[in-house]
Amino acid sequence: MSGTMIKKLKMYGTVELNGVHARVVDLVSAGERLYCEYEDNSGALNRNPNIPILFENGSYAVVDKPAGMVTHPGHGHLDDSLLTHLSDHPLHPVMRLDRETSGLIIIAKDGYTHNTLSAHADIVKKYKALTYGKWAEDHGTINVPIARRPGSVMIRDCVTDGTGRDSVTHYSVLEYFPDKDISLVEYRLETGRCHQIRVHSLYMGHPLVGDGFYGPNSIDNPSEKFPQSSVLDKAVGRVALHAYSLKFNDPLENDVIREFESPLPQDIAGLTGKIG
Repeated sequence: MSGTMIKKLKMYGTVELNGVHARVVDLVSAGERLYCEYEDNSGALNRNPNIPILFENGSYAVVDKPAGMVTHPGHGHLDDSLLTHLSDHPLHPVMRLDRETSGLIIIAKDGYTHNTLSAHADIVKKYKALTYGKWAEDHGTINVPIARRPGSVMIRDCVTDGTGRDSVTHYSVLEYFPDKDISLVEYRLETGRCHQIRVHSLYMGHPLVGDGFYGPNSIDNPSEKFPQSSVLDKAVGRVALHAYSLKFNDPLENDVIREFESPLPQDIAGLTGKIG
């Protein structure tokens, strides 16, 4: 449990050891029963027609975040973040999505749920993205460390000099569209580094369509390899990345398996000539 949750239990909740009132500093041995109860008043999330909620219970929700919306409130986004749209009470995202990335995200309603899901839910996340060019292999694993680019706050690079953090991305090419020279690719993350899919795709020679940091029309990673990119980048208007699948075991409900999918948004699907 988080320190905040323990303080709330101590001041306002119930803590019992083997049916007897206990202090939060009391030791617990194997085989004993520890019972904690705290009634949170966060309640149900706000219903917003622009933010689909696929699942919700008293502890967490699975939400389909639209593109262009930041997850956390911050400078310039105090009133229009995903969290502030959903509740006036503090919320705890179990994962993060960049502002331009759309798709599924788990939102915990308290710190205990956040910690429990993060540690024990075995979350499997899958993404779909449009990338430039035709991949040499239809599937594979990118296992290259990622580090912050020297002198940059945001930009990351693949590195082999021992300075990066282990980063593993599994990919599978779903379809290639020769008329536009773009590929629809599925990614499964084994690690969760900042910009991991975007950096690994660039490393493989296939930057994401619409990527303002790593794409061929970006300031930091410009390239003339894909002459059609300026038109396609403008057409999608954001990085063409969508978190479309979530699967996890719910440790709060006897490890019941929960699975969710979100269809490819029209701004991405429209470039392929397909819907959904």
